[in-house]
Amino acid sequence: MIDMADFTKLALSFPGTEERPHFHLRSFRVKKKIFATLWEKENRAMLKLPLIEQSVFCAYDKTVFFPVPGAWGKKGATFVELGKVKKNMLKDALTVAYNALKQK
Repeated sequence: MIDMADFTKLALSFPGTEERPHFHLRSFRVKKKIFATLWEKENRAMLKLPLIEQSVFCAYDKTVFFPVPGAWGKKGATFVELGKVKKNMLKDALTVAYNALKQK
Protein backbone atom coordinates (compact mmCIF):
# COMPACT_ATOMS: atom_id res chain seq x y z
CA MET A 1 0.00 0.00 0.00
CA ILE A 2 1.22 3.45 -0.95
CA ASP A 3 0.18 6.54 0.98
CA MET A 4 0.15 10.15 -0.26
CA ALA A 5 3.56 10.91 1.25
CA ASP A 6 5.14 7.85 -0.41
CA PHE A 7 3.62 8.75 -3.78
CA THR A 8 4.82 12.35 -3.50
CA LYS A 9 8.33 11.25 -2.55
CA LEU A 10 8.49 8.83 -5.49
CA ALA A 11 7.12 11.35 -7.99
CA LEU A 12 9.51 14.09 -6.86
CA SER A 13 12.50 11.73 -6.99
CA PHE A 14 12.82 12.21 -10.76
CA PRO A 15 15.22 14.97 -11.88
CA GLY A 16 13.56 18.26 -12.79
CA THR A 17 10.17 17.25 -11.37
CA GLU A 18 8.07 19.88 -9.68
CA GLU A 19 4.75 19.74 -7.88
CA ARG A 20 2.08 22.29 -8.83
CA PRO A 21 -1.67 22.58 -8.32
CA HIS A 22 -3.90 21.45 -11.17
CA PHE A 23 -7.50 22.45 -10.44
CA HIS A 24 -8.37 20.49 -7.25
CA LEU A 25 -5.48 18.03 -7.73
CA ARG A 26 -1.76 17.99 -7.04
CA SER A 27 0.21 17.54 -10.24
CA PHE A 28 3.75 16.42 -10.91
CA ARG A 29 5.45 17.90 -13.94
CA VAL A 30 8.59 17.71 -15.99
CA LYS A 31 9.29 20.43 -18.56
CA LYS A 32 6.02 22.06 -17.41
CA LYS A 33 4.02 19.02 -18.59
CA ILE A 34 2.01 16.81 -16.26
CA PHE A 35 3.04 13.17 -16.00
CA ALA A 36 1.03 12.39 -12.84
CA THR A 37 -1.75 13.78 -10.68
CA LEU A 38 -2.73 12.80 -7.17
CA TRP A 39 -6.42 12.22 -6.41
CA GLU A 40 -6.28 12.34 -2.63
CA LYS A 41 -10.01 11.86 -1.87
CA GLU A 42 -10.12 8.74 -4.09
CA ASN A 43 -6.74 7.44 -2.86
CA ARG A 44 -5.52 7.07 -6.42
CA ALA A 45 -3.15 8.65 -8.88
CA MET A 46 -3.39 9.26 -12.59
CA LEU A 47 -0.34 8.60 -14.75
CA LYS A 48 0.03 9.60 -18.39
CA LEU A 49 1.37 6.46 -20.04
CA PRO A 50 2.06 5.65 -23.68
CA LEU A 51 -0.73 3.41 -24.98
CA ILE A 52 1.36 0.25 -25.25
CA GLU A 53 2.66 0.62 -21.69
CA GLN A 54 -0.85 1.43 -20.49
CA SER A 55 -2.07 -1.89 -21.86
CA VAL A 56 0.81 -3.74 -20.18
CA PHE A 57 0.19 -2.23 -16.75
CA CYS A 58 -3.59 -2.70 -17.04
CA ALA A 59 -3.08 -6.36 -18.02
CA TYR A 60 -1.16 -6.87 -14.76
CA ASP A 61 -4.28 -6.29 -12.64
CA LYS A 62 -7.35 -4.32 -13.75
CA THR A 63 -8.21 -3.49 -10.13
CA VAL A 64 -4.84 -1.76 -9.66
CA PHE A 65 -4.26 -0.09 -13.07
CA PHE A 66 -7.12 0.93 -15.36
CA PRO A 67 -7.73 3.59 -18.03
CA VAL A 68 -9.40 6.82 -16.98
CA PRO A 69 -12.97 6.65 -18.34
CA GLY A 70 -13.59 8.50 -21.61
CA ALA A 71 -11.28 10.19 -24.08
CA TRP A 72 -8.38 10.79 -21.68
CA GLY A 73 -8.10 7.08 -20.98
CA LYS A 74 -7.91 6.38 -24.71
CA LYS A 75 -4.90 8.72 -24.82
CA GLY A 76 -3.02 6.89 -22.06
CA ALA A 77 -4.36 8.48 -18.86
CA THR A 78 -4.30 5.63 -16.37
CA PHE A 79 -5.60 5.42 -12.81
CA VAL A 80 -3.56 3.62 -10.15
CA GLU A 81 -5.22 2.47 -6.93
CA LEU A 82 -2.68 3.47 -4.29
CA GLY A 83 -4.15 1.14 -1.67
CA LYS A 84 -3.49 -1.88 -3.90
CA VAL A 85 -0.33 -1.14 -5.89
CA LYS A 86 3.08 -2.46 -4.88
CA LYS A 87 5.80 0.15 -4.48
CA ASN A 88 8.10 -1.33 -7.14
CA MET A 89 5.24 -1.53 -9.66
CA LEU A 90 4.27 2.09 -8.99
CA LYS A 91 7.88 3.19 -9.37
CA ASP A 92 8.08 1.40 -12.73
CA ALA A 93 4.87 3.06 -13.94
CA LEU A 94 6.00 6.50 -12.75
CA THR A 95 9.32 6.00 -14.54
CA VAL A 96 7.51 5.21 -17.80
CA ALA A 97 5.24 8.26 -17.44
CA TYR A 98 8.16 10.54 -16.56
CA ASN A 99 10.39 9.29 -19.39
CA ALA A 100 7.61 9.60 -21.96
CA LEU A 101 7.27 13.32 -21.27
CA LYS A 102 10.95 13.98 -20.70
CA GLN A 103 11.68 12.80 -24.24
CA LYS A 104 9.21 15.23 -25.82
